[in-house]
Amino acid sequence: MAGYGTNEGFSDYAAAAGYAVPAGDIGAARQRGSVYIDGTYGARFSGLPTGGIEQERAWPRTGATAYGNALAGDIIPLRVVNASYEAALLELRTPGSLSVVTDPLKRVKRQKVDTIEREFFDPAEAEPGAIAGPVASIIDGLLAPLLEPSPVGLGIWVV
Repeated sequence: MAGYGTNEGFSDYAAAAGYAVPAGDIGAARQRGSVYIDGTYGARFSGLPTGGIEQERAWPRTGATAYGNALAGDIIPLRVVNASYEAALLELRTPGSLSVVTDPLKRVKRQKVDTIEREFFDPAEAEPGAIAGPVASIIDGLLAPLLEPSPVGLGIWVV
């Protein structure tokens, strides 16, 4: 499987943005970043994958739009590539951070140590379908023009 973009494109993007790239396998991080983008945002991208269900990535798409204009069915928007680079950077900084696994039986709602007590947000009280992983505003901003609004009342959390 190949992630969006290229290793060279990733390095150029990181340098232009002034990011220090942590050591690690850039190709593997790009792959995980692309899987994160497709899994987190794919259902909200406008249009449908050009190659149908067997298509490896969410892009290219047929019937996709941005800013009200139709996009060609054979492109991968630069915004998607750059968002996957941002996700790859998150993964390189903290390996495994894009694949959050939670055990609802080990949730802590309140914790007290000596005289200090704190209460945590309980994810079980969140909206159904809420994202349990990282949320990066820069990725949200990059992808915003390509996303369809979430249907109201269906328990889908809008990022």
